[in-house]
Amino acid sequence: MAGQFTASTRTDDLPEAMAELAGEFHELGQQERLQLLLELAGDLPDLPERYAGRLDEMEQVDECQSPVFLAVEVASDEARTVSIFLSAPPEAPTTRGFAGILHESLDGLGADEVLGVPDEAPFRFGLAEAVSPLRMRGMVGMLGRIKRQVRARTTIDERQ
Repeated sequence: MAGQFTASTRTDDLPEAMAELAGEFHELGQQERLQLLLELAGDLPDLPERYAGRLDEMEQVDECQSPVFLAVEVASDEARTVSIFLSAPPEAPTTRGFAGILHESLDGLGADEVLGVPDEAPFRFGLAEAVSPLRMRGMVGMLGRIKRQVRARTTIDERQ
């Protein structure tokens, strides 16, 4: 899957927070990008109490080499505000960093904004040169599963 995407510095089709973060990554050299990724790994919030210790109730991201779990909630407000909850182990800082990018970029956006994020957005951060294709596949998998859950929850809401 990841092989079909190519790196791009384009950000005009990304949500504002994601575009800003991608811009920050592109202002840095490769080593500094990895450092920023590690900082984002440290910024990934802990799961709220309703998910803590309940990973079996979350979706596992099989594309990741490390055990990553996610849950998405969509509010019933007009924007259908999306809340994203991710769990990645501290001993997997790259994966946690990817989760941190997605959380910081997408959490709190409206459902349509999240669904509008291009599938290749993970390649817009200039990290494909610094990490393995297998690791990039994990971030693409996280984004795909987030979008799938948003789509499923908004479809359920529209039927009710």
